[in-house]
Amino acid sequence: MVSLAVSMPQLQMFFLVFMRTGAFLMSIPMLNSPSVPALFRLALTLAASILIFPLLALPAPVASADVFTLAVAAGGEVLIGLLAGLAIRLIFEGVQLAGELAGYQMGLAIAEVIDPASEDQVAILAQFTSLLSTVVFLILNGHHWFIRTLVESYQLVPPAGFHVNGLMLERLVRLTTEMFVIGLKAGAPVIVALLLGTVAFGLVARAVPQMNIFVVSMPLNIGLGLVFFGLSLPHLTGYLRHLFGSVAHHAVALLKAIA
Repeated sequence: MVSLAVSMPQLQMFFLVFMRTGAFLMSIPMLNSPSVPALFRLALTLAASILIFPLLALPAPVASADVFTLAVAAGGEVLIGLLAGLAIRLIFEGVQLAGELAGYQMGLAIAEVIDPASEDQVAILAQFTSLLSTVVFLILNGHHWFIRTLVESYQLVPPAGFHVNGLMLERLVRLTTEMFVIGLKAGAPVIVALLLGTVAFGLVARAVPQMNIFVVSMPLNIGLGLVFFGLSLPHLTGYLRHLFGSVAHHAVALLKAIA
């Protein structure tokens, strides 16, 4: 007969690990979608917590009978998991922003589709860039970086070690700023080409005022944008490879600000 003896301090430590792991897994891309069943995410969190808990070798704290103290510690673990997942998610949002900017300039913002990840209406190009980034991320085995980031978070910020400081807020604002920078860099070829096209149409409108430039420019804008978007796919794929290589770095940098 197999007997399993678990002390109260170990049980409390596992509960804190479970809370951080669950918050992290439910906030990262591909798992934060409402279409993913809640039961599946709960089972995945439990399985991941059971697998990584023995590897962490965390010192068991003194058992606390104070429910309020344990609840505060659990809330801190949830915030750590959410912040680490948010740091990774902002990168994917930046790539999707590139498609949004290109779609608005091309005039394709009217044509929207349902994003299965967020169940919101997004532009077609934004959805395409989002799916492309997900495929590239999985090809590069980026899901392994998720696990590495989660394990490293316990080395940087031990359980019940969360505290808010100015450096953390500054780093979070910087990550949000980088999201817009990523969107501009990823969509730079199409954005610049359409901007130059708009300038050219303006010059034509000045030279030939009889021409209805708005009617003429709309299909030309779409054609020009699609051509340059197709030509920029090698650049976009290469940029995504470079970008996803630093996914774990963004989350770790934020966690170092908390430590």
